[in-house]
Amino acid sequence: MTPIRHNHSGSSSDSSDSDPVLDAVRDCVLAFGVRRTTLTDVARRAGVSRMTLYRRWPDVRSLVGDLMTREWIDVASRAMPQRRPGQDMRGLIVDGLVAGVAAFRAHPLFLKIVDVDPELLLTYVLDRRGASQEALLGLLAESLAEGHADGSVRRTHTDRQARAVLLVVQSFTLSLRTMTDEDDPELTESAFLDELRTLLERTLTP
Repeated sequence: MTPIRHNHSGSSSDSSDSDPVLDAVRDCVLAFGVRRTTLTDVARRAGVSRMTLYRRWPDVRSLVGDLMTREWIDVASRAMPQRRPGQDMRGLIVDGLVAGVAAFRAHPLFLKIVDVDPELLLTYVLDRRGASQEALLGLLAESLAEGHADGSVRRTHTDRQARAVLLVVQSFTLSLRTMTDEDDPELTESAFLDELRTLLERTLTP
Protein backbone atom coordinates (compact mmCIF):
# COMPACT_ATOMS: atom_id res chain seq x y z
CA MET A 1 0.00 0.00 0.00
CA THR A 2 1.37 3.38 -0.88
CA PRO A 3 1.66 6.08 1.77
CA ILE A 4 -1.09 8.68 1.80
CA ARG A 5 -0.23 12.04 0.33
CA HIS A 6 -2.52 14.18 2.48
CA ASN A 7 -2.92 17.78 1.39
CA HIS A 8 -4.02 19.97 4.26
CA SER A 9 -3.39 23.68 4.67
CA GLY A 10 -0.04 24.24 6.31
CA SER A 11 0.96 20.58 6.57
CA SER A 12 3.41 18.47 4.70
CA SER A 13 2.22 15.11 3.42
CA ASP A 14 4.35 13.12 5.83
CA SER A 15 7.38 13.56 8.05
CA SER A 16 9.74 12.55 5.24
CA ASP A 17 8.80 15.89 3.61
CA SER A 18 10.51 18.17 6.08
CA ASP A 19 8.73 21.39 6.94
CA PRO A 20 10.84 23.60 9.23
CA VAL A 21 7.77 25.11 10.89
CA LEU A 22 6.19 21.74 11.68
CA ASP A 23 9.57 20.46 12.81
CA ALA A 24 9.85 23.48 15.10
CA VAL A 25 6.40 23.06 16.65
CA ARG A 26 7.13 19.38 17.21
CA ASP A 27 10.29 20.31 19.11
CA CYS A 28 8.41 22.92 21.15
CA VAL A 29 5.56 20.56 22.05
CA LEU A 30 7.98 17.80 23.06
CA ALA A 31 9.85 20.28 25.24
CA PHE A 32 6.99 22.28 26.78
CA GLY A 33 3.61 20.73 25.88
CA VAL A 34 0.94 22.36 23.73
CA ARG A 35 -0.39 24.86 26.27
CA ARG A 36 3.06 26.29 26.97
CA THR A 37 4.04 26.55 23.29
CA THR A 38 3.61 29.94 21.65
CA LEU A 39 3.81 31.08 18.05
CA THR A 40 6.79 33.20 19.11
CA ASP A 41 8.60 30.05 20.29
CA VAL A 42 7.83 28.27 17.04
CA ALA A 43 8.87 31.22 14.87
CA ARG A 44 12.17 31.53 16.73
CA ARG A 45 12.97 27.83 16.33
CA ALA A 46 11.91 27.77 12.68
CA GLY A 47 13.81 30.94 11.85
CA VAL A 48 10.77 32.75 10.45
CA SER A 49 8.74 35.77 11.50
CA ARG A 50 5.50 35.54 13.48
CA MET A 51 3.67 37.15 10.57
CA THR A 52 4.81 34.30 8.34
CA LEU A 53 3.12 31.89 10.76
CA TYR A 54 -0.05 33.98 11.07
CA ARG A 55 -0.49 33.86 7.30
CA ARG A 56 -0.75 30.06 7.49
CA TRP A 57 -2.11 29.34 10.97
CA PRO A 58 -4.33 31.50 13.20
CA ASP A 59 -3.10 29.94 16.45
CA VAL A 60 -0.96 27.24 18.03
CA ARG A 61 -3.77 24.67 18.09
CA SER A 62 -4.28 24.81 14.34
CA LEU A 63 -0.54 24.46 13.88
CA VAL A 64 -0.44 21.47 16.24
CA GLY A 65 -3.40 19.99 14.36
CA ASP A 66 -1.38 20.03 11.14
CA LEU A 67 1.60 18.56 12.96
CA MET A 68 -0.53 15.70 14.29
CA THR A 69 -1.89 15.03 10.80
CA ARG A 70 1.63 14.77 9.41
CA GLU A 71 2.93 12.57 12.21
CA TRP A 72 -0.07 10.22 12.49
CA ILE A 73 -0.28 9.57 8.74
CA ASP A 74 3.43 8.88 8.66
CA VAL A 75 3.08 6.39 11.53
CA ALA A 76 0.18 4.61 9.82
CA SER A 77 1.96 4.45 6.48
CA ARG A 78 5.17 3.09 7.98
CA ALA A 79 3.27 0.49 10.00
CA MET A 80 1.81 -1.13 6.88
CA PRO A 81 4.15 -4.02 5.96
CA GLN A 82 5.21 -4.85 2.43
CA ARG A 83 2.87 -7.34 0.83
CA ARG A 84 4.50 -10.76 0.44
CA PRO A 85 3.77 -13.04 -2.53
CA GLY A 86 0.65 -15.06 -1.80
CA GLN A 87 -0.39 -12.97 1.20
CA ASP A 88 -4.03 -11.97 1.24
CA MET A 89 -5.14 -8.43 1.96
CA ARG A 90 -6.78 -9.29 5.29
CA GLY A 91 -3.46 -10.41 6.75
CA LEU A 92 -1.79 -7.23 5.55
CA ILE A 93 -4.52 -5.04 7.04
CA VAL A 94 -4.44 -6.80 10.41
CA ASP A 95 -0.64 -6.75 10.61
CA GLY A 96 -0.58 -3.06 9.72
CA LEU A 97 -3.28 -2.05 12.20
CA VAL A 98 -1.74 -3.93 15.13
CA ALA A 99 1.71 -2.55 14.32
CA GLY A 100 0.17 0.90 13.93
CA VAL A 101 -1.40 0.83 17.40
CA ALA A 102 1.94 -0.17 18.92
CA ALA A 103 3.76 2.55 16.96
CA PHE A 104 1.23 5.24 17.92
CA ARG A 105 1.49 4.33 21.58
CA ALA A 106 5.28 4.60 21.45
CA HIS A 107 5.35 7.85 19.46
CA PRO A 108 6.96 10.68 21.49
CA LEU A 109 4.44 13.29 20.34
CA PHE A 110 1.46 11.08 21.20
CA LEU A 111 2.93 10.28 24.62
CA LYS A 112 3.56 13.97 25.36
CA ILE A 113 0.03 15.01 24.37
CA VAL A 114 -1.59 12.20 26.36
CA ASP A 115 0.49 12.99 29.45
CA VAL A 116 0.36 16.80 29.35
CA ASP A 117 -2.47 17.97 27.06
CA PRO A 118 -4.95 15.07 26.75
CA GLU A 119 -7.89 17.45 26.27
CA LEU A 120 -6.46 18.23 22.83
CA LEU A 121 -7.61 14.78 21.70
CA LEU A 122 -11.14 14.98 23.13
CA THR A 123 -12.61 16.87 20.18
CA TYR A 124 -11.56 14.06 17.84
CA VAL A 125 -12.95 11.39 20.18
CA LEU A 126 -16.27 12.99 21.16
CA ASP A 127 -17.27 15.64 18.62
CA ARG A 128 -15.86 15.33 15.11
CA ARG A 129 -13.32 13.65 12.89
CA GLY A 130 -10.04 15.37 12.26
CA ALA A 131 -7.97 15.53 9.08
CA SER A 132 -5.78 12.61 10.14
CA GLN A 133 -8.84 10.45 10.88
CA GLU A 134 -10.28 11.25 7.46
CA ALA A 135 -7.00 10.28 5.84
CA LEU A 136 -6.80 7.06 7.86
CA LEU A 137 -10.35 6.20 6.82
CA GLY A 138 -9.35 6.67 3.20
CA LEU A 139 -6.37 4.37 3.64
CA LEU A 140 -8.51 1.75 5.38
CA ALA A 141 -11.31 1.90 2.83
CA GLU A 142 -8.84 1.41 -0.02
CA SER A 143 -7.32 -1.63 1.71
CA LEU A 144 -10.70 -3.13 2.60
CA ALA A 145 -11.87 -2.77 -0.99
CA GLU A 146 -8.80 -4.71 -2.09
CA GLY A 147 -9.65 -7.34 0.51
CA HIS A 148 -13.20 -7.55 -0.83
CA ALA A 149 -11.78 -8.04 -4.31
CA ASP A 150 -9.41 -10.88 -3.35
CA GLY A 151 -12.07 -12.53 -1.16
CA SER A 152 -10.11 -12.31 2.09
CA VAL A 153 -12.25 -9.61 3.76
CA ARG A 154 -15.92 -9.90 4.65
CA ARG A 155 -17.97 -7.97 2.12
CA THR A 156 -20.12 -5.16 3.49
CA HIS A 157 -20.46 -1.39 3.08
CA THR A 158 -16.82 -0.34 2.69
CA ASP A 159 -16.97 3.07 4.37
CA ARG A 160 -19.01 1.74 7.30
CA GLN A 161 -16.60 -1.14 7.74
CA ALA A 162 -13.63 1.25 7.68
CA ARG A 163 -15.24 3.47 10.32
CA ALA A 164 -16.06 0.51 12.55
CA VAL A 165 -12.51 -0.82 12.32
CA LEU A 166 -11.08 2.62 13.08
CA LEU A 167 -13.33 2.88 16.16
CA VAL A 168 -11.88 -0.38 17.47
CA VAL A 169 -8.29 0.58 16.69
CA GLN A 170 -8.75 4.08 18.09
CA SER A 171 -10.06 2.74 21.40
CA PHE A 172 -7.04 0.46 21.79
CA THR A 173 -4.70 3.34 20.93
CA LEU A 174 -6.20 5.87 23.35
CA SER A 175 -7.43 3.71 26.23
CA LEU A 176 -5.19 0.67 26.39
CA ARG A 177 -3.19 1.79 29.39
CA THR A 178 -6.39 1.96 31.47
CA MET A 179 -6.80 -1.79 31.03
CA THR A 180 -3.26 -3.12 31.32
CA ASP A 181 -1.59 -4.55 34.40
CA GLU A 182 2.10 -5.05 33.76
CA ASP A 183 2.39 -7.24 36.87
CA ASP A 184 0.05 -9.78 35.29
CA PRO A 185 1.49 -11.47 32.17
CA GLU A 186 -2.05 -12.00 30.88
CA LEU A 187 -2.88 -8.29 31.05
CA THR A 188 0.19 -6.66 29.49
CA GLU A 189 0.07 -4.37 26.50
CA SER A 190 1.48 -7.14 24.35
CA ALA A 191 -1.29 -9.51 25.45
CA PHE A 192 -3.93 -6.93 24.55
CA LEU A 193 -2.35 -6.37 21.13
CA ASP A 194 -2.71 -10.11 20.55
CA GLU A 195 -6.37 -9.74 21.52
CA LEU A 196 -6.72 -6.86 19.06
CA ARG A 197 -5.30 -9.08 16.34
CA THR A 198 -7.93 -11.72 17.13
CA LEU A 199 -10.75 -9.16 17.11
CA LEU A 200 -9.68 -7.77 13.75
CA GLU A 201 -9.19 -11.19 12.19
CA ARG A 202 -12.62 -12.32 13.29
CA THR A 203 -14.48 -9.20 12.21
CA LEU A 204 -12.80 -9.13 8.79
CA THR A 205 -12.93 -12.84 7.97
CA PRO A 206 -15.71 -13.65 5.49
